Amino acid sequence: MYKKYIKRIFDIVISGTGLLVLAPVFLIVAIIVRVKLGKPVIYKQNRPGYQEHIFEIYKFRSMSNETDDTGKLLPDEVRLGKTGRLLRATSLDELPQLLNIFKGDMSIIGPRPLLVSYLDLYTPEQHRRHSVRPGLFSLASVNGRNNQSWEKKFTYDIYYVDHVSFLLDLKIFFKCIGIVLKRENVNLEGEATTVAFTGKENGKNS
Repeated sequence: MYKKYIKRIFDIVISGTGLLVLAPVFLIVAIIVRVKLGKPVIYKQNRPGYQEHIFEIYKFRSMSNETDDTGKLLPDEVRLGKTGRLLRATSLDELPQLLNIFKGDMSIIGPRPLLVSYLDLYTPEQHRRHSVRPGLFSLASVNGRNNQSWEKKFTYDIYYVDHVSFLLDLKIFFKCIGIVLKRENVNLEGEATTVAFTGKENGKNS
């Protein structure tokens, strides 16, 4: 009952309320992003969602378009800069996903939506992470956030799929809020962004 009906009702109520209450924050962040990082302010990218249906995810831009003398984009750590790092550390860059949740592309809690290019690299077991809507917060988020291996993240994702419940969602939600406030484990140690999944942990070559 919860997984099929109630969870979606909660998603609509929470995301709708969040969009209204946080409207001033959206405006302030949008202005900062436009001034510091340029446009477009909202970054859009295709991601696989429920049953691997492709949807367009929304985020506040966190990297500039700075290039070198040849026109090639500078490394991520350079383009990220202080503003981008702050947005990611506080998870403010993820706020526009409240609209994804309200639309039904995502849920408040669920496995994080990853890149479309990863789909061909998953094992059959890992594909099961798409049997629920992807989430703004995930079980992996409260167990190391980005500072853990892909194999571990997927283990948490599958556990969540098999144990979805109101109590588990509530536990993940409040733990994630605490982690965001403490700005813990935003990226892997020594990396500006999350290391790409290559499938090598599955014995596959990318």
